[in-house]
Amino acid sequence: MPTATNIGTLVTHSPDINNGRPMIAGTRTSISRVVVLYKQGANAEEIARRMSHLNLAQVYAALAYYHANRDQIEADLAEADAEYWRLAALHTKQD
Repeated sequence: MPTATNIGTLVTHSPDINNGRPMIAGTRTSISRVVVLYKQGANAEEIARRMSHLNLAQVYAALAYYHANRDQIEADLAEADAEYWRLAALHTKQD
């Protein structure tokens, strides 16, 4: 009989890694990275194809985590977007 995977073990977070933001366990891939592709219209199968180091269960776990914690992930994405634009503005000033 195959061994069952506890889906709660597929997502992890640690204050020492990625500022405590949730990651897919055993990888350096953040939940946010998967969500960005999802919000661009990719389905789980396409995300797994694009991110070949992830299996379909990991992608679905990331998406389930996002839907269960949407406010947190959306805040993380907004923070990253703001940082991108802040750095872009600094770069523009240097030119």
